Amino acid sequence: MKILVTGGAGFIGSHLAERLLAKGHDVVALDNLSTGRMENIDHLKNVRGFKYVFGSVLDEALVRRWVQWADQIYHMAAAVGVKFIIDHPLDSIRVNTRGTENVLEAANFGKKKTFLASTSEIYGKSNKIPFHEDDDRTLGSTRIHRWSYSNSKAMDEFLAFAYWREKRLPVVVGRLFNTTGPRQTGDYGMVLPRFVKAALLGHPITIHGDGKQTRCFTYVEDAVDAMVKLMASRKAVGDVFNIGHHDRVSILDLARRVRAMTGSRSKIVRIPYEKAYEKGFEDMRHRYPDLRKIRNAVGWQPRISLNEIIRKVIEYHEQ
Repeated sequence: MKILVTGGAGFIGSHLAERLLAKGHDVVALDNLSTGRMENIDHLKNVRGFKYVFGSVLDEALVRRWVQWADQIYHMAAAVGVKFIIDHPLDSIRVNTRGTENVLEAANFGKKKTFLASTSEIYGKSNKIPFHEDDDRTLGSTRIHRWSYSNSKAMDEFLAFAYWREKRLPVVVGRLFNTTGPRQTGDYGMVLPRFVKAALLGHPITIHGDGKQTRCFTYVEDAVDAMVKLMASRKAVGDVFNIGHHDRVSILDLARRVRAMTGSRSKIVRIPYEKAYEKGFEDMRHRYPDLRKIRNAVGWQPRISLNEIIRKVIEYHEQ
């Protein structure tokens, strides 16, 4: 097939493009490099069937052109990272809502099957865990910028399901939980590469808050497997699925594991959220996905353990 990957030079998008090319598809990676990097796709430039297009999903004409070319679309382009969201709230909202509407509207002409990458941020600060796809959402004040990301991605999902219900556009939504691995940068607040880089340099490993908040880290290749399987399934159309891991770890324990596995003597230090981000910042206390739905639908479950994920990230940053 001919497949368009928006955000194709991003961390997840580049791994997805790589996998699709290996399966024999032609791939166009559309990316404006706001958070994506050319280094992520340099190794794909001479691969038969691959093309990189510089541009934004806010460019309606450009989106329409490449959606018309494609048989399928993976819409990965989005504002990402807590730090980026807080530093650029207006751009984040525009990219996540207007950009998604541009992609869905273009895909509707020809009814091109579309995967929408969503996020565990959807669930907000709910204490009901594990998170099931149909759970209620619990969010903070609109004065707290970090919740704009959750709301903008929720609007993406509303748009996708509206196009499915009213227009019969075949869409699949995947909520990604802390996807990590090689090529991910810590520049926008992603915790594992930030910890690994600090440990390797002998710098303090900085934890935001008390470190008791828990996360489930998913290896990027596992996440790509899930997305490809969902797009190959008729049963997944018009529905939403968690894509994550079942192993939960506190951020403090993660820092300790990174320090031990790197052999680092870095100190682990805690700083208040307000010092790291903004006054009044609120975090999600836990992110723990219920994976029964995706397992029942397409037989997917994560394979790579947390220690193996940490090892792979360390090896990448040691290069």
